[in-house]
Amino acid sequence: MPAVFPGTTTATTTVSAVVAVALAAGLLTGAATTASATTTASPVTARETVTAREAVTTPVRIHDIQGTTRTSPLAGQPVAGVQGIVTGVRTYGSKGFWFQDPRPDADPATSEGVFVFTSSTPTVAVGDAVNVSGTVTEYVPGGLASGNQSLTQITKPDVTVTSSGNALPAPVTLSEGSVPSRYAPAGDPAAGGSVNGLRLAPTRYALDRYESLEGMNVRVGTSRVVGATDAHAELWVTVKPHENANRRGGTVYGSYTAQNTGRVQIQSLVPLAEQPFPKADVGDVLTGGAEGPLDFNQYGGYTLTARILGTVSDRGPRPGTTRGQRAGELAVATYNVENLDPGDPREKFDALAGAVVRNLASPDIVALEEIQDDNGPKDDGTVSAEETLRKFTAAIVAAGGPAYEWRGIDPVNDADGGEPGGNIRQVFLFNPARVSFTERAGGDATTATDVVRDRGRAALTLSPGRVAPSDPAWTDSRKPLAGEFTFRGRTVFLIANHFASKGGDEAITSHHQPPTRSSEIRRHAQARTVNTFVKKLLSVQRNADVLVMGDINDFEFSGTTDALTAGRVLYPAVESLPRAERYSYVYQGNSQVLDQILTSPSIKDFTYDSVHINAEFADQNSDHDPQVIRFRP
Repeated sequence: MPAVFPGTTTATTTVSAVVAVALAAGLLTGAATTASATTTASPVTARETVTAREAVTTPVRIHDIQGTTRTSPLAGQPVAGVQGIVTGVRTYGSKGFWFQDPRPDADPATSEGVFVFTSSTPTVAVGDAVNVSGTVTEYVPGGLASGNQSLTQITKPDVTVTSSGNALPAPVTLSEGSVPSRYAPAGDPAAGGSVNGLRLAPTRYALDRYESLEGMNVRVGTSRVVGATDAHAELWVTVKPHENANRRGGTVYGSYTAQNTGRVQIQSLVPLAEQPFPKADVGDVLTGGAEGPLDFNQYGGYTLTARILGTVSDRGPRPGTTRGQRAGELAVATYNVENLDPGDPREKFDALAGAVVRNLASPDIVALEEIQDDNGPKDDGTVSAEETLRKFTAAIVAAGGPAYEWRGIDPVNDADGGEPGGNIRQVFLFNPARVSFTERAGGDATTATDVVRDRGRAALTLSPGRVAPSDPAWTDSRKPLAGEFTFRGRTVFLIANHFASKGGDEAITSHHQPPTRSSEIRRHAQARTVNTFVKKLLSVQRNADVLVMGDINDFEFSGTTDALTAGRVLYPAVESLPRAERYSYVYQGNSQVLDQILTSPSIKDFTYDSVHINAEFADQNSDHDPQVIRFRP
C-alpha cells in the first residue's frame, strides 16, 4: 500500500549563523543526545525563500537535513513533520531507527535516509510511515579526539506512525561498479585538513559515495569475506573481488595512498538471542549478501546494519604450515601469543604449542611477544613469568616438539605498558639440541646491554640484555630484548621487539584526509634506537649476522620500517614475498603487515614465510600470524 503522510506546516527560521560558521570551519561536532550547536529558533518544518513581497515555504525533507556535505546544514536546529518509511530498527546498543524518504531528489550527494536516536527501545516497525520531529545533531562516534566523521541524526524525537506495512525504498546496491576506486578527497588545508565542509563527490571518491548513502537502505550481493567474524558479531566483505586480492581470499593493504575501497563492515539488526551471527573466516563467501541501513560507527566507519543477512559458505583456506629447517639451516620465528598467562585455559596453551610444532615445524629459536607474568592481569607486584613459560614449554613437548629452554628479562612492575598488571615482555625460546645460548650475566630491567669487540668479533656485554631501556622512546613500552646465540659455530644476534601500538591513530575513515597517525612518533623513535644498536654491532663486525624481529606494529612501507632500515643496515624480509602475500594481521578487512623479521646484510640467502594460522580466522589463538625465516649462517 502507498505510504500515508499527514500534511506539513510552515516555518519561520533558517540555519543559525553559529552553525554555519562551525560547518564552514569543519569544527561542528556533537554527542548522542545533545545538539552540536544551540539556537533559540522555532521548529523547522519548511525552508524559506523570502522576497520583499511574500514568503514561499516547502516541507523539510530528509535530504534537506543531510545536505551535500558530511555535516547537516540544519545541525543544532529543531525540525518537525519530517516524513519517511522506517527501514531498520535497532533495539540494542545505540537504540533507534532509520527512516528514508521514498521520493528522492535528483542530487546524488544528498542522502535520503537518517538515523533517529530514541535512547529507549523504539516502538516503530520496519515498513511504518512516520512523521518525526526532533533536533538535528551531529554525533561523533568515539568523541572529538578520535577524528571520526560524524553521524547525522535526529535526537529527542517525537514520532507519529501514520501507516504500516509500506513497501521499503529499493536498496542501493554497493558493487564494484558503483564504488569509485579513489578513496577520499584531500582535506581542506584551511579547515585543518578536514573534508567535512567539502561538497560530496560520490562518483569520484569511495568515502564520499558511502557518506552520500548514510542512513539509506543499501545492499551487497553475494560477497567474499575479507575480515573474519569477531567477538562483537561483525564481519567484513568486499564488493570488489579483484581489489588487491590474495590467494587466500583477503584484501591486502599495501600503501597509505591505495586504500581498499570495496571493504564493507556487516552487522545484524536481529538480536543474537533470536538469530546467532554467522561465523565466517577470510575467504568464505557471504551467500545472499546483506541488506539494511548504512550506519557509521566508531569501530570501522560505514557499516551495513543488516535487516536481511545471507548465509556463510565455507570457501576459505585451512591454517597454513611451513616446511622444517634442513640440517644446515637455522630457523627463527617470531610469534605474538596475545597475553599468555597461567590463568589461560589449557586449550589455549595446547593450541599455541601445537602451532609451534605442527604449523611452524619447531623452529630452532622462537621470539615470543606478550608473555605475561605468573598471575596475569592481577596487579600485585609479580613480575616473574617462570610459570607461564614452564607451562608453555611443557605443552610444546606434549605436542611432540623439542624441550625448549628460555631466556628473558623480568620488567619493572607496571613499567612496560600492555594489560595492567600483566607485565608483558619478549622471551626467547631455543632448542638446545641445535642452538646454544651465550650467557653474559648481569642483565636486568634497567641495565642496557652494549656491544664490545671480543677477539676481533662483536659481542654483547649482557646476554640476555635490554637495548637502551632508559631511552624515553621506551617509556611505558616493551623494551627490546637482545640475545647472543651460536649455531654450528657461528654467532647470531637476535633483538626481539614489541613496538608501541597504533592506539590513538585516526581511522582511515577520519574526517581528516589523510588521517593523523599520532602513534607513529613513538615507533619512529623506537626504531631509531634499535637501528643505532644494530649499526653499533655492524661497526664492530661488518659481517655480523643480526635479526631484528617481533611485533613492530607497523607496515613494511611505513616510516617505522624506514627508520629501522636506515643506512641499509637491515632489510625487511617480508618484502621477499610477493606483494599479495605480505600480511600478518587482518584489521577492518585489510590484510596487513604488523609482525616482521629484518636481516643484516650478511644474511643474503634465506626463505621467509608468514604462516597464516590466526588472523584470517574467527577462531583465533592469537590475533597475529607468526613469521619464520630460515638461513645458513
